[in-house]
Amino acid sequence: MPVQNTNVCVIGLGSMGMGAALSCIKSGLNTWGVDINTKSCQNLINAGAKDAGNSAVPFAAELDIVLLLVVNAEQVNTILFGAEGLAPRLSRGTIVMVSSTLSAADACEIEKNLHAYGLLMLDAPVSGGAVKAACGEMTIMASGSAEAFTGAKPVLEAIASKVYCIGEAIGLGSTVKIIHQLLAGVHIAVGAEAMALAARAGIPLDTMYDVVTNAAGNSWMFENRMQHVLEGDYTPKSAVDIFVKDLGLVNDTARSLKFPLPLATTALNMFTSASNAGYGREDDSAVIKIFSGITLPEKKVEG
Repeated sequence: MPVQNTNVCVIGLGSMGMGAALSCIKSGLNTWGVDINTKSCQNLINAGAKDAGNSAVPFAAELDIVLLLVVNAEQVNTILFGAEGLAPRLSRGTIVMVSSTLSAADACEIEKNLHAYGLLMLDAPVSGGAVKAACGEMTIMASGSAEAFTGAKPVLEAIASKVYCIGEAIGLGSTVKIIHQLLAGVHIAVGAEAMALAARAGIPLDTMYDVVTNAAGNSWMFENRMQHVLEGDYTPKSAVDIFVKDLGLVNDTARSLKFPLPLATTALNMFTSASNAGYGREDDSAVIKIFSGITLPEKKVEG
């Protein structure tokens, strides 16, 4: 399918979804967007989208590929199969890329329901953050049929620099993402713990950050998220509650396999404590706020 004849709709125009949609536009795909945030929709239209609004139903019949980048399985199911569900309105053979972080069981159930409408599913979770999403350089860990991979190729090439084909079975992509989230969540939690200890010891946090990011203890998550702590800016790019959900999926997966995860369980408890303390909608680096007896940097107020 030539790129210029490919019609794609990105549902969920958060930091990752907006980046993916903009990358589709830059690659010459005919692009639509869906979000409840009218400002995000207008921004996408201004960037060259065909249209954007709070539902894909008006243009469903035109679409070749639908990319869902929403929060969880509940939202995916509502969008596809709810009262105003999209699935019955899509043309048979349309490819539905589900890029939310889901359990393997949820992914399999969604695929079964899509199949009933003659729709193809790619179980295609993503990673890379807002910056890589905006540059079309996300990492995708996907599973699905060869037909789904081939049909989704224009979108995969537009939004990702790395596409891993995990296998044909739906659920494999989701499982790889869940294992990845184990690492991501633990790295944020332990980074916060280290910076909190530095604060308690009287070490300047900018010095601690500089040492770690130039030494063996660094990680991508430490470097990215602890910068937010230094700036005192907890504007959510990925919220605390996202990791309450994702590490919950990690633990559910391990429980189903009867496999112990001591570090992931501790990290989940830390994020849950942060959410319980009222920080659930703040950036996930706000997990550092669960530590008492320390003083953290505050956001500079301009003017």
